[in-house]
Amino acid sequence: MGMKQVLILGASSDVAMSLARKYAGEGYDILLAAREPEKLEDDASDLRVRFQSEVTLLSFDVLEISAHDRLVDELPRLPDVVISVIGLMTDQTEAETNAKAAQLMMRSNFEGPSLILARFAEKFRTRGTGTLIGISSVAGERGRRKNYIYGSAKAGFTTFLSGLRSSLHGAGVLVITVIPGLLNARMYKYCENPKFLVASPDEVAYAIFKAQSKGREVIYTYSIWRLIMMIIKFLPEWLFKRLSF
Repeated sequence: MGMKQVLILGASSDVAMSLARKYAGEGYDILLAAREPEKLEDDASDLRVRFQSEVTLLSFDVLEISAHDRLVDELPRLPDVVISVIGLMTDQTEAETNAKAAQLMMRSNFEGPSLILARFAEKFRTRGTGTLIGISSVAGERGRRKNYIYGSAKAGFTTFLSGLRSSLHGAGVLVITVIPGLLNARMYKYCENPKFLVASPDEVAYAIFKAQSKGREVIYTYSIWRLIMMIIKFLPEWLFKRLSF
């Protein structure tokens, strides 16, 4: 059967590349799926040389729902791990006034990632093994005025992963929800990031691989985020809506 294999969906992101390096370093072959996989040729070559891993580039647009079955069915073999790093954060003000911008953010963060992971879940259930990993966000834990459209989509994705985990209980399939908090990554250019709360893509990749190795199901990149979000979730509504964040 060969080496273990990980499929990374949304492979053009900073976190995706850190994940590719981490898993390659742990002996995995790598499948990188992105809308423009040709732009990843240099990264793929680096992974092959540095880690002697087999690296395959795949064309995949998560918003093209008809492409989901094609991706799953045309893989030479079913991967051991599937990680969704797919996400999109656009400007909140634009999304409030532009329905297409809002729809794009909702579909990119919830609909597309949920549906493709559901397809792999079917296959993994039948096989009886596998790991499904979805990167959500602390923004999905309570709606904030500065990013509630993005946050609402991530809330849906977090709930989806929780339900999928329950559905696959006893089937030999691990489902991991990753809640990284703030990231030093391109997608977060619209955020004001306090440095002591910001994780690097490499830190996120390390935390994800560690969670998989230990069989953990819900992780925060920094444990302080679990406390922060617990406090935020329990703030009374009258107080929360008066806060500026």
